[in-house]
Amino acid sequence: MRIGMILDASFPPDPRVENEAVTLIQAGHEVFLFCFDFTGDWPQKEEINGIHVRRIQPGKLTYKLSALAYTVPFYHWTLASSLRAFIETNAVEALHIHDMQVAQGVFEVNKQFKLPVTIDLHENRPEIMRYYKHVSSGMGKWLISPKAWKRNEYRFIQEADKVVVVTDEARDYYVEEIPVAPEKFYVVPNTIREDFYTKFHRDETIISQYKDHFTLLYVGDTGYRRGLKTVIEALDLLVPSIKNLKVVIVGDSTYDDTWKQLVAESGHEAHVDLKGWQSFELFQSYILAADIGICPIHRNIHHDTTFANKLFQYMAFGKPIVVSDCPSQANLVRKFNTGLVHKAQDSKGFAAQVLKLYQDKALYEQLSENASQATKNELNWKVLSKQIVKAYEAD
Repeated sequence: MRIGMILDASFPPDPRVENEAVTLIQAGHEVFLFCFDFTGDWPQKEEINGIHVRRIQPGKLTYKLSALAYTVPFYHWTLASSLRAFIETNAVEALHIHDMQVAQGVFEVNKQFKLPVTIDLHENRPEIMRYYKHVSSGMGKWLISPKAWKRNEYRFIQEADKVVVVTDEARDYYVEEIPVAPEKFYVVPNTIREDFYTKFHRDETIISQYKDHFTLLYVGDTGYRRGLKTVIEALDLLVPSIKNLKVVIVGDSTYDDTWKQLVAESGHEAHVDLKGWQSFELFQSYILAADIGICPIHRNIHHDTTFANKLFQYMAFGKPIVVSDCPSQANLVRKFNTGLVHKAQDSKGFAAQVLKLYQDKALYEQLSENASQATKNELNWKVLSKQIVKAYEAD
């Protein structure tokens, strides 16, 4: 089958899109990817890992209006002719929409072609938008409506032939919220490929830097809802018992100055390394250097129904993980017994679980072994990607 994937972003990079496309190609399909070129530096056509990439330049106005996609229809109008040409030129037989921002435009154009449509919800976009600064403040507060996005998300789920989500919890949430059959959903988590933990650059400088420390590692976006305040507040409880404690935070956001100030006020600057954003190629070395991987995110509908990639990245290297009680990640940890769970935004609970792993070496080793084995046997892309192939086997 000739599958037309629609991505309203640049490519590469996008690990989920690439992983799904390559898997479908390996299963015997052809994949054509419609995506954007915001710089004009990319070729309009090229092949990447077997993916037939087709790029358009959307223009600055289209890009700026993307956040208003479900306030005014201009965004979708500007893409209609390009989407139509993409379908016709590449003789597309099925459409696969990545996320919902461009979905309305695709559904409108598809009235002409009547192709089967799969919508791939990378996240609960309407819910997470509520936490974006440009949505909750200034003009965005008046112009961008998460409620309108949610209404349309529900409509697209009902209109699509198939729906791909990242967790069982996401599927269950939508089935409860919308009159839609659970059989319509295919769960494809954002897990890792085997290459992530078998073929990588090992940076000995990073590894040796933390060899004498008991290191907690956080990688990823450092926005407020990611729970780093919980970690910083726990330092008063952790440092007296773990003299060589080091909290390493690899990532950035507009909250970084806030975290620096909180660390300074805590008086524990020697125990925290705010590394800022680092090359993805260094992630494995930071994980190797760590003792525990952490994901203390806050509870909300989005976090409750998604997985952070960092969970699989930590576990791939046998690192026990300490996570907040967002159901999706808590259920994962408990099912495979790969870490410990604390109540979200509870610094005392977080500290207690870290201390438990520090003090109980047998527990630490057991969880470490479980994490490694779970990744190799079940929680890897080769195993979990079978659902995306199954979605197209039914056609």
